[in-house]
Amino acid sequence: MSDLASQVGDAIADRRLGPRMWLYSNYHCNLACRYCLTGSSPASERRMLDADVMRALAEEGAALGFRALGMTGGEPFIRPDMPAVLAELSEVLPVVVLTNGTVFGRDRIQRLDPIRESDVTLQISLDSAEPDCNDAFRAPGSFARVVEAVPRLLKRGHRVRIATTLAEDADDAGLERLASLVRLLGIPAEDHVIRPTVARGRAADERLGEPVSVTDLPAEATWTVDGVFWSPFAPTVREGGLETDLLVSRQVLPVAAGMAAFMTLLGDAPAGDAGRFK
Repeated sequence: MSDLASQVGDAIADRRLGPRMWLYSNYHCNLACRYCLTGSSPASERRMLDADVMRALAEEGAALGFRALGMTGGEPFIRPDMPAVLAELSEVLPVVVLTNGTVFGRDRIQRLDPIRESDVTLQISLDSAEPDCNDAFRAPGSFARVVEAVPRLLKRGHRVRIATTLAEDADDAGLERLASLVRLLGIPAEDHVIRPTVARGRAADERLGEPVSVTDLPAEATWTVDGVFWSPFAPTVREGGLETDLLVSRQVLPVAAGMAAFMTLLGDAPAGDAGRFK
């Protein structure tokens, strides 16, 4: 085992480094959510990690000791190649892919067949049990498309989690209604992730969420076309420009180069509050 792999393994074991490496597959999206970290929208520039680069990242990351992959964007499933890419990556490491869940209409859900038998979990966004409240932060019709898609995905054998991004005025009664809805959709409580809004990207423009810094976010190495970042909450875009305050390295490959810089920055930093930022 290399010295770097030993360092990464020890940091994961000590819970100073997240065991999952994150990949930003793309920045464009079919929605323009009010709190989007990356300022994504249908008009966003098509900046993407090539499929062969993602395969190399997964293989090299596994060799260094990472135990899982996270895929996010943008909306990953805007990419026609995404199901095939995920199926291939899942042969290297288990994958969770974040999606807004609105692109799985009846005539498109079969595109996901390549990942039905793969170790791929779909983490779908649903922020409220009230359609108007949910759609106010996302887009008209988002709620209806998600609650229609989730049972169909489960029936077809896909693994599904629900992720909720909390509005600042969320109350206990609203969260209980949402929890009940999630259970009715067929998702157990342990697969319902609840996290705060982070005041970065478009959320900062909208004056939403909590300000965060490197000391607030758990260390979760994250790769984009722009390089390696401290956290999947880090590679934010604001007013059309990439924010680099949490950029660790501009070098995408090899993984060892970016992780050497990451481990230097990590040092003996205490573990972040991973329970709040999943």
